[in-house]
Amino acid sequence: MISDLAYINSGAQLGENVTVEPFAYISGNVVVGDNSWIGPNAILQDGARIGKNCRIFSGAVISGIPQDLKFHGEETTAEIGDNTTVREGVTINRGTAAVGKTVVGNNCLLMAYSHVAHDCLVGNNCIIGNVSGLAGEAKLDEWVIISGGTFVHQFSRIGSHVIVGPLCKVRMDVPPFLKAERDPLVYMGLNIVGLNRRGFEKERIDEIHNIYRAIYQKRMNTTQALEYVEKEFNPSADKEYILGFIRGSKRGIIRAPR
Repeated sequence: MISDLAYINSGAQLGENVTVEPFAYISGNVVVGDNSWIGPNAILQDGARIGKNCRIFSGAVISGIPQDLKFHGEETTAEIGDNTTVREGVTINRGTAAVGKTVVGNNCLLMAYSHVAHDCLVGNNCIIGNVSGLAGEAKLDEWVIISGGTFVHQFSRIGSHVIVGPLCKVRMDVPPFLKAERDPLVYMGLNIVGLNRRGFEKERIDEIHNIYRAIYQKRMNTTQALEYVEKEFNPSADKEYILGFIRGSKRGIIRAPR
């Protein structure tokens, strides 16, 4: 159903069974996938790419121009995957020349008044809590939960299966599988609840836990800890992901609590 009270530019491409409620605004360079719902007063600007079965609630602005002084009007996109829900007042800016696109993956939930800045890359199955924000070029791997009122510094990366507590400041990278809280943000153990819900077996969780005990509790510096893990633990995809994440970190990783 397309409301007569909505504005839809003739250049917009809408899939089958798309609903557009009254007073929604859809620009020309926009694609909306099948069975998606665009709520009243939602705004889809040029460059918006909405997947299938998405729900965009009132007051959300998708693909607004970046809040970046280096942006000079280049043609970029803001891409949202299938089955993603964008709640009231959410803002997702499109990319800049740096990356060219802002991406939110499949099966994500962006709660009310959260913000995803230019060139961010958000993986599948992520949740961003109310009034939380990602600064430019932040990256979330899959299954990340950002609790309400938390802000992520530009260029920061958060690994898969991480949960970050409420009202936190993410200034450094957060390796995968962890729980992180406090200010300054620190390692608070594994995200056990999340890993159990996603079907991780006890032996796998124990192995990950032992790797992080070596990294955070054996009083070694990061280089020494990574060498220890490389030598002492059997090969596994989880081990390689953790080591690769930490070695590739440009901002450094969060520390253990003192």
